[in-house]
Amino acid sequence: MSTNEIARGEEVHSHRDASVQGSGVGVEVAVLSDVGRTRSANEDSFGYDLELGLFVVCDGMGGMAAGEVASRAAVDQLMLHYEELRSSEASLEEQVREAILRANRDVWQTSRENHHLRGMGTTLVAACVQGNHIVIGNVGDSRAYFLREGSCVQVTRDHSYVAEQIARGATGQAQLALSSLRQWITRAVGVEKKVQPDMFLAEVKVGDIVLLASDGLTRYAEAEVIAQRLSGMTSLAEACRRLVDLALEGGAEDNITCLLLRIL
Repeated sequence: MSTNEIARGEEVHSHRDASVQGSGVGVEVAVLSDVGRTRSANEDSFGYDLELGLFVVCDGMGGMAAGEVASRAAVDQLMLHYEELRSSEASLEEQVREAILRANRDVWQTSRENHHLRGMGTTLVAACVQGNHIVIGNVGDSRAYFLREGSCVQVTRDHSYVAEQIARGATGQAQLALSSLRQWITRAVGVEKKVQPDMFLAEVKVGDIVLLASDGLTRYAEAEVIAQRLSGMTSLAEACRRLVDLALEGGAEDNITCLLLRIL
């Protein structure tokens, strides 16, 4: 089962019970996106392929619909390149990393060939499940969270000016002053010919949940709040709605995309 979408509207995409790469591991997925309360267009995109065990969310940027082009292209090219690479002898982590690098090259090349698309780019967060292992890669400030037995942990690190300043010790009033700069990201897919994704590897077990989300959600919900909102939930589709509602309640200044996958 493969689904690639420009994320829009209020329909929850949901599938389950597919065998991932012949490993016997099952994965259930649900995705929901909303344009938010202030934007007129949705520049988020997502994609997943249950047979490949690959899931991705991208948040595009750039004027004149270029952000939508960038996010869509990044999703499409990542999935295409991973499918090409998965039969190689490289490790799962290296396969996903190389797929991200190739997707970055493709988006960058497209922007070079069309002056209307110059400067476009996109965040990217992807998860790939193989057996009892999961690899997560990210560029930009779209995030991955790991949920197990009621707890929630942020896996990825934001590639943003604000995150970097906080890591260097900014606190209190300095953090408040930085809040207006929260959309300044320091890495993005397609902006330069080369990019450096962060990669994370973990073991998974039945019942584990991974959340991939654009910053339209995560600016309103840290890990503890996400865990509280999802406490006791059994339906991934309803869980997506709860998280999107959380952002809408907070003002939803940006597009919101929430992808949840659960190990079966």
